[in-house]
Amino acid sequence: MGGRSLSFKRQAGAGEFGGVGGEGGLLAAAREQIRTRHMSYRTEKTYLHWMHRFILFHDRRHPREMGGPEVEAFLTHLAVARKVSASTQNQALQAVLFLYRRVLGIELPWLTNVTRAPRSRHLPVVLTRVEVARVLGELEGNHWLIAGLLYGSGLRLSEALRLRVKDLALDRGELLVRDGKGGKDRVTVVAAQLVPVLKGHLARLRAWFENERRLGRPGVSLPGALARKYPEASRQWGWQYLFPSATLCADLLDGKPVRHHLHDKTVQRTVQAAVRKAGLTQPASCHTFRHCFATHLLEDGYDIRTVQELLGHSDVKTTMIYTHVMGKGAKGVRSPLDRGQA
Repeated sequence: MGGRSLSFKRQAGAGEFGGVGGEGGLLAAAREQIRTRHMSYRTEKTYLHWMHRFILFHDRRHPREMGGPEVEAFLTHLAVARKVSASTQNQALQAVLFLYRRVLGIELPWLTNVTRAPRSRHLPVVLTRVEVARVLGELEGNHWLIAGLLYGSGLRLSEALRLRVKDLALDRGELLVRDGKGGKDRVTVVAAQLVPVLKGHLARLRAWFENERRLGRPGVSLPGALARKYPEASRQWGWQYLFPSATLCADLLDGKPVRHHLHDKTVQRTVQAAVRKAGLTQPASCHTFRHCFATHLLEDGYDIRTVQELLGHSDVKTTMIYTHVMGKGAKGVRSPLDRGQA
């Protein structure tokens, strides 16, 4: 148990499992439940991956034949033998719980005999304002604009790439983040210096969009329920991605050609190259811009509750971590010795 290859082969008697992509299989049923709840494609991939590994770990036994002890053994194996992080172990837990609760209709007992993976206590990497400017100076075009939104609005990369035309309210200096982490919507600020740049970007995007319609090309990808209810929405201006991909791809639900947004890997590689060109030694990434947004707002004296709302954090404790990296000493406190010398 636990030493099996993770390649999923069809076997006689696999029955309800039917392979990861098999129609009518257990994982196909899980996929249907995930899509019924309008969960993201990334969540779908993650959940199916961990359900798959759970089944393989226990020699392809059907989950109905197992219960709490088997789930505990799997989660403990991940922490002890595989040495996964606490967040990865929690992903696996949520996936298996979803399998039992939503797919099989079984409520597991309280899982008390799990060895928990140690939680990381690393502080986030935060750049100075000068360093942020140096990185932005190494970017251009859409990549510069995307990075500007990450830093200027505190967006996650996935949130920036999923932005649609209708999400911008530039006259109010705001944008709407739809279905962010945890399935929540929120409103955040748009930097004043980005407003004219975004308006110019929209004008060029509109000209491209009109040409696409004249050529009769497919529209953009939409959430499944919306695509079924409003089949013409994918070809309407408001639903266009702010940063569309240059090429078409197959829709995840029906396989028809659609236009998705830019791929996150493209932006990540470009930003990492810009960090190197800027001569920075910190392991900065796209997400570092979001850390900088929060930290610099707190340095400017904004209330932590305001920053929490702009970031979309459910718990203010998550936002509090930025008080540890503000350059004011432990817990954001200025030493009385420094005040006496001011």
